[in-house]
Formats: sequence, C-alpha cells, structure tokens
Amino acid sequence: MTSEQVADHAAEAAAAEQDGSGQGASEEGYQRGLGNRQIQMIAIGGAIGTGLFLGAGKAITKAGPSLILAYAAAGLVIFFIMRALGELLMYRPVSGSFSEYAREFLGPFWGFVTGWTYWLFWVVTGITEVTAAATYVHYWNKDIPQWLSALVFTVILFGVNLISVKLFGELEFWFSMVKVTAIIGMILIGLGVITLGFSDAGDTASFTNLWSHGGFFPHGIRGTLMTLQIVMFAFLAVELVGVTAGEATNPKKVLPKAINTVPWRIAVFYIGALIIILSVVPWTVFLPDTSPFVAAFAKIGLPAGAGIINFVVLTAALSSANSGMYSTGRMLRDLSRNGQGPKVFNYLSKNGLPTRGTAVSVALMLVGVWINYQWPGEAFNYVVSFATISGMWAWIMILISQLRYRRMADRGLLPQSSFRAIGAPWTSLFALAFIAMVIVLMGIDKEARVSLYAAPVWAAILVIGYFVLKARNPQAFERKGHPGLITQGAAPAGDAGTGKPGKPEKPGKTEKGD
Repeated sequence: MTSEQVADHAAEAAAAEQDGSGQGASEEGYQRGLGNRQIQMIAIGGAIGTGLFLGAGKAITKAGPSLILAYAAAGLVIFFIMRALGELLMYRPVSGSFSEYAREFLGPFWGFVTGWTYWLFWVVTGITEVTAAATYVHYWNKDIPQWLSALVFTVILFGVNLISVKLFGELEFWFSMVKVTAIIGMILIGLGVITLGFSDAGDTASFTNLWSHGGFFPHGIRGTLMTLQIVMFAFLAVELVGVTAGEATNPKKVLPKAINTVPWRIAVFYIGALIIILSVVPWTVFLPDTSPFVAAFAKIGLPAGAGIINFVVLTAALSSANSGMYSTGRMLRDLSRNGQGPKVFNYLSKNGLPTRGTAVSVALMLVGVWINYQWPGEAFNYVVSFATISGMWAWIMILISQLRYRRMADRGLLPQSSFRAIGAPWTSLFALAFIAMVIVLMGIDKEARVSLYAAPVWAAILVIGYFVLKARNPQAFERKGHPGLITQGAAPAGDAGTGKPGKPEKPGKTEKGD
C-alpha cells in the first residue's frame, strides 16, 4: 500500500470516527440534527403507513385470519434484513447507505442501479401515500375530488421538507407518536370489548373469530401466500434508518437501538393489532377498499372513534410520504457526489438540506395527482405493485453487500462490525430466498404482475443511463478501494477475493448554498 493510500485511508478513518461520535457535521456535509428519539420514531413511523392501515383491508379479504401468519413470517425476514443493514452501518455509517454499500462491495454499476431505483421507489411510494391520504378524506367529504386532495397534500409536505433537518425530525417524531399512541389505544379498546363485552360488538367479539368463520385459512395456503406482496409493501421503509446515518447525532449508538426495536414493533403494531381487530370483528365483514381499523370502530358503535382513527391513518400516510421526500433528496445527492447523477443535485442549502433533489422528486410525485385524476379506483393498486418490486431491490442489495462484507471481514481484510447480523450468512441467504419467492408470487398475481412488466423498462433506462454517464465521466464509474481496508492485497469493490489492490476514492466537491 503506498504512502498516499495510507494517508487517504487514515483521513477517511478519522472522518468515520468523527461521524460515529456525533461531533460536528458529517463528512457528506449534512448537519447532525437527528437525535435518538427522532431516529427511533422515524424508524417506527416509516413502517406504519398505507400498507398496514389501507392495504390490510384487501389482504384480509384474500387471506382471512391467516394474514397474521403472513405478517409474522415476513416480519422475521425483515428483522434479518435490518440486522444485515445494521452490520454495514456500523462498518461505515454514511447517508448513501445501501447504495454506497452496493457501490463498494458489488461495483459502480450496482451502486448506480440501487441509488436510482431506491429514489424511484420513494417517488412511487410518495404517490401511494398521497393517494391513500386522499382516499381517507372521502370518509368526511366524498365531494372533494381525490386528485385535489393529493395535490394539496403534496404541496404541504414539500414545504415541510424545506425546513431544517432538526425540525423535520421533531415534526416526524410527533407524527409517529400519534400513530403509535393510536394503535396502542386501539389494541386496549379492542381487548376491553373482547374481555368485558361492552359496545355493540361485545356480544360477538371473541378470539374464536380467528378460526370460526371458515377456519384460520379460509382461502387455503395459496390465499395466504398471495398476500405476501401486500405484506412486504407494508414493511417497506423500515430501511429508512440507514439513510439517516449521515444526519444522526451519534449513529453508532442510535442506529443499533432503532434496529433492535424491529421485533417488538412488528409484534405490537402489526401482529398484535391484527389479532385484536380480527377478534373484535369477523374477517368476513371487512371490505378491500376500506381501512380495517376504521371499519372495526364503526362496528363497535363508536362513530367518533372511527373518525379519530381515520384522522390517524391520514396522519400515517402523510408521515410516510414526508419521510419519502426526505429520502429522495438524500439519495439524489449521494448519486451526484459519486458522479452518477446530475451535478446540480450536489447542492446543499444553508441549513444543510439537498433542496434541489427534493424539489425535482416532489415535481415527479405530482404525476400521482394525474394518476388520481385518470384512474382514482386503480391508482393505489398500480403504485403498490411497482413500489414493492423497486423497494425490495434495496433489500436484495443490502443482503448481498452484507454477505460480501462479512466474507472480507472474516478474512481480516476489513474491520469487524460492532453490530453483527444474527445467524449470518444463513439468515441473509434465507431472506434472499424469501424475497425471490415473493417476486415469483407477484408474477402469478395478475394485479401485481404490472410491476414486473414495468421492471424491464426501468432496467433498460438504467443501463442506457449508465453507459451514457460512464462515457461522459469514466472516473466516476471506476472501481474504488474499500475505505476501511486494513491489509494489503484486498480486492477492489465488486471483485472481492481477486487479490488486486483497490484505488483510493477521491473526495468529491460539495456545492454549498449562498
């Protein structure tokens, strides 16, 4: 290793150490304004949104009570994915997260594909969330056009994302607090109805409703499997904590705590809530286009409660869309910093916000307003399908990158992470197999199949974009060395184990606001 490489790695190690301690701005230029409680609530809030509150209604009609088992199985896989992400984050806590890890361990092309696909995922998810929010408005007033509500919500959330990251975190904290409090309240009220028998549903509420209306698997195992696409969509955004690494005050302390809360979050907010709701009201009562939470309170005979819950699920959708706008700006800037996106997105405002990337992303989210205008009934199904396949790509890259990292760390080429993935590599391989099964099931489902039609089109766009940008800036697409390399003879990113020395990454320029 040359003296120049040693100096570069020493400087990067010092920057990484500073990032871990939470002192000052991150090496990417962001302000470290997100504290422990904000990161925790962003992690919770990002995962509690449309997929649970609205998508669960459709899933219940397809699988009945066995949907609980689908959420449990998928939740276990999500925990494996998050522990794999946590291992990578403790190796290098950077805002580019899985895009950066794909770039390092798989090569520049895969980092390029992952960054742009995750950006598209959040644009599409933003459309999904404002679509759901507009649907919730119909609970109070069906005369308001769905497209108009979607437009108003998009504009308001864009304004929220122009404030400081610290205030963004505070607002997201309270958004998430509303959702968490509401779900816990629903569980407690539901338990009261089941055990004490009060309200209009008291006479029929019972845990036996989980198996007395056609059995626990009323549509068979196939019906349960066919809901996995909807279930996996509900869990999309749990990986958002990885994007916050560049703005967390103490990422090496805060991020593991957020990841380790995944099991109880899934147990309480998904499995626990569904058990109670399906016990209070038989699954046969629910409709695919109605939130099961709102329907359950209406059945209990608490119309005011149903209105409150509708407000909560509206908040949940807007909170998730807000997080999406946050993520898109950061992902575009990561691509720009690495020369894999337009230079204009490298801009940071005085408050350390990637406002240009966010603005362009929000403009594309307005396409969702047009979708709501053209197809108000099918809009949700279209965007859910495509969001699921694009979001799962990030999970695939996380798992493969973690496998590559662990192999190099075990060989002594990279430092061991302080937060190792449980049961790896077997848990990571199991999670990859599970995701592959979900993709196959999406191909069988005629409604979800539309996303698989769109995927090759997006892939073609990415391949063309890759070669065009590479021709203009070959240096940005060169294989680069591992910043944490600790021994000579390590492989460059994407060729682990070849014995070829890697090239040190040159720091990019950051364009600051005036």
